[in-house]
Amino acid sequence: MVVIRLARGGSKKRPFFSVVAADSRNRRDGRFIERIGFYNPMAPAGAESLRIAMDRLTYWTGVGAQMSETVDRLVKQQSQKAA
Repeated sequence: MVVIRLARGGSKKRPFFSVVAADSRNRRDGRFIERIGFYNPMAPAGAESLRIAMDRLTYWTGVGAQMSETVDRLVKQQSQKAA
């Protein structure tokens, strides 16, 4: 099964996450199919902290991928900001 989840990067106490489509059997930070965005919770004010390619997200959900709870929350936040 394909899941859309966060893969952690960055250094200690400075997290940076990639939003990826990955096989659910792979490790969190392991191999993934496609990187569709990023999330930076430590971004300074005025800088972009979240970017998700919505066309790729709709493609993956259309072919049966499941979003993690955190990614679902972030997508809802992004859609509220855009509206």
